[in-house]
Amino acid sequence: MINPDIKTFLATWESSWAVLPAAAPVTDRRLLFEYIAEKMRLPQPEGIALSTAFVTSEGRNVLLRIERHESSGAQPCLIYMHGGAWMQGSPMTHADITSRIAAAGRQTVISVDYALAPEHPFPKAIHEVMDVARWVRDNAETLGIDPARIAIGGDSAGANLAAAACLGLRGTEAAPMAQLLVYPCVHFEMAYPSYQENADGPLIQTKHMGATNLMYCGSEENLTHPLAAPLHAKSHDDLPPAFIAVAEHDPLRDDGYAYAEKLGAAGVDVTFDAGKGLIHGYLRAMEYCEDTRTKLTEMTAWLGRRYAEV
Repeated sequence: MINPDIKTFLATWESSWAVLPAAAPVTDRRLLFEYIAEKMRLPQPEGIALSTAFVTSEGRNVLLRIERHESSGAQPCLIYMHGGAWMQGSPMTHADITSRIAAAGRQTVISVDYALAPEHPFPKAIHEVMDVARWVRDNAETLGIDPARIAIGGDSAGANLAAAACLGLRGTEAAPMAQLLVYPCVHFEMAYPSYQENADGPLIQTKHMGATNLMYCGSEENLTHPLAAPLHAKSHDDLPPAFIAVAEHDPLRDDGYAYAEKLGAAGVDVTFDAGKGLIHGYLRAMEYCEDTRTKLTEMTAWLGRRYAEV
């Protein structure tokens, strides 16, 4: 059963999207998403300073939203990628999440405004994320962060990019020391039971996923490329510890289970949360549902324990 408080959130969410015209282009969806996020914005946590920076990657300037806790000294850092099916969303649409991670963890969170599909299909976004991770590591002193305590994370499509970046940066100085994957998509076959059990969502529906996945990947061949679909990596050895959170009523639920199994079999330390009663995108429902706030607290506490081990 879906948590009743989530249903209250869904009523507001769905009515906000109902104004979108039929067959509206992705540019209209992006614009409306920004307005919806602004309308539903939670109060900014106290003690968080906001700044911005640009990182040049393959000819494009990638904007970063930097949220830093007011505490002094070299802070731990989470590089975060927003969800939105690789085609919409921004650091601003997900600021309620990132600002609360920064506040609760007394840390810096750097949100990446990565290139979106279909204008920029794979591998543009993942290349940008990896370039940002290298830049953060190289500029740790200027940013006031501890280079040994840089983690990476994201939700949905952003979790896909975080998992892929861990693969792409494995064995390098810029390799993250932990990965936070919230309702991740890690493959594109849509063969797991959750795709049938939760085909109609809520929030996302499987009937749209095939076209969206191909739009991001750019070709059928790329649907199994490990930096697009991390589950298909030949090896998951030597990856950083992972917190994987799924939602019971989510088409992507079993992706998270499968990736946790893959990482665990490779000897990676995995903490798993099954998200009972929750849906895809549940961190957007923090105003309405206490359990979603508890989940974010648990994620932040896990990051804190990982930072303390360094």
